[in-house]
Amino acid sequence: MLKYKLMKKMMWMLALCFGLSMAPVKSHAQIGIIKEILIKVIKAIDLAIQKQQNKVIWLQNAQKALENTMSKLKLDQITDWVNRQKELYQNYYDDLKKVKDVIAYYQRIKAITEKQVQLVEAYKRAFNLFKSDSHFTPEEIEYMGRVYSGILDASVNNLDQVYMVISSFTTTMTDEARLVIINKAADALDKNYRDLTQFNTQNKILSLHRSKDQQEVDVVKALYGIH
Repeated sequence: MLKYKLMKKMMWMLALCFGLSMAPVKSHAQIGIIKEILIKVIKAIDLAIQKQQNKVIWLQNAQKALENTMSKLKLDQITDWVNRQKELYQNYYDDLKKVKDVIAYYQRIKAITEKQVQLVEAYKRAFNLFKSDSHFTPEEIEYMGRVYSGILDASVNNLDQVYMVISSFTTTMTDEARLVIINKAADALDKNYRDLTQFNTQNKILSLHRSKDQQEVDVVKALYGIH
């Protein structure tokens, strides 16, 4: 129950984040709202992870103290002591495993959320630069917008999978099944980010090739931070 209670504390924020992400990308203002919520979710997950890591440290220290106590006893005393205390300390070991599982979930979901923030930032930064680059026609800028929308839509679909996992904490889905879905979503989102980066790079190279002289080349390099 510990794991489920902790995950539910984050569910409403992630649900809000993913719900906004599902809306079509129509304006920079909308992208900004999504980014702000994503960053708030990351900070909240960071805090949750820190609290649970402190719990793990406390439990691990207790485990070390327990082991130190056992090392001071004779072998027959250790056996007798362990048998008598096994049930008493079973809850301790169960809690340690649950807390570590929660941290694993939080860290994976945090990484996915951070990747989405990076993707949105990369899109905004690059698209604004391309729109100010005279080497691209209005038709080409429109085409870029369609490509970006496709990549962002794909990333939203991957976030939907994470949302499904969060919702599944009220169902009988196993931890293994959840982790499989989370990992697949993370891998797919990494691919979305690589596609976006590759598309940006291709456009920058195209702008350089269209430069008529060294002066234009220098301007383009300065625009995109190319060294």
